[in-house]
Amino acid sequence: MGVEGRRAGGFVRTSGARFMVGGRPSYSNGFNAYWLMYMGSNPGDRSKVIDTLDQAARLGATLIRTWAFNDGGSNRPLQVTPGVYNEDTFLGLDFVIAEAKKRGVYLILSLVNNWSDFGGKNQYVQWAREQGHYLGSDEDFFTDSLTQRFYMNHIKGPHTSQQLHGGGVQGRADNLRIGAHERTSRPERPLRKDYAGLGDADVRLHQVHRRYTVGTDFISNNRIPTVDFATIHSYPDQWVSGSSNEAQVEFMRKWMASHIEDAAKELQKPLIVSEFGWSSRSNGYTVAARDDYFCMVYDAIYASVKEGGPCAGGLFWQLMAPGMDGWTDGYEVVVERCPTTTAIISQECAKIDGFTPRV
Repeated sequence: MGVEGRRAGGFVRTSGARFMVGGRPSYSNGFNAYWLMYMGSNPGDRSKVIDTLDQAARLGATLIRTWAFNDGGSNRPLQVTPGVYNEDTFLGLDFVIAEAKKRGVYLILSLVNNWSDFGGKNQYVQWAREQGHYLGSDEDFFTDSLTQRFYMNHIKGPHTSQQLHGGGVQGRADNLRIGAHERTSRPERPLRKDYAGLGDADVRLHQVHRRYTVGTDFISNNRIPTVDFATIHSYPDQWVSGSSNEAQVEFMRKWMASHIEDAAKELQKPLIVSEFGWSSRSNGYTVAARDDYFCMVYDAIYASVKEGGPCAGGLFWQLMAPGMDGWTDGYEVVVERCPTTTAIISQECAKIDGFTPRV
């Protein structure tokens, strides 16, 4: 599907277990680049944003997930205090959205972090404490009336280049090119018991790896009527560390299959693999092992699309521009340094794009 065709479609909607654009089914592979707004907020760093979006166009990637938050602190915050914004950072977000639109690329904007990086729910809880609310832990973000009000104000109201008080992200973005707003990052991922675990969809896999026995409930959480689509993350090098590469991939093959099945039968909603990756810092890492894992994820997505299933795309973690060595986490894909991985990504983007009807 050409850039002009994608531009014509407008905002992505859902219908049953499908994404729709302009009344037609839509499928998208792409990547995470959480740092785009941060770099876009400094004119001296904007070349990294442009280079990354140009790479997306060359790869055939049509969807990027990125942060539309940076709460508190002094390092280019977006929301300095509740309802008070740093206009330079907001202009950086505007820049990212406008440049993505030029290239026919959709964005998923994550609006708060589940972790403390870039502020996240921890910062909201701290703001509430400063106003006299006693909150025992960061988890109170989800239930406290003041943190909820701070957050809803952040995402809802109108916001213009001249308006620095009140309002928030959604109004600023409504007339631009947004694929979705994601209310929190890292929504569903099995980790060790001291972080999170598996929900109903994962009980079947308990015998595959008994470490994962508690945690989020994929089905119940995503049955909420205002949740339009489900997402999963996939990091076998973390979740089944100590197993062979082959065992890790097989674990994730079954885990993904169970979630795709539940999205179809239990949720009847679309599903995006919104993060998947394999760290170069993990034991047993090789480029070939990462490439095999990427192929497995893409094969599962492609099979679902081909069969009319709910899984409509995947976003690897993460694409980085050259010159960002201080930002690496082991999962980065730098196109110029990763020719085999890049070839797989480009091939899979082309394959899935073939299922999206031309406008």
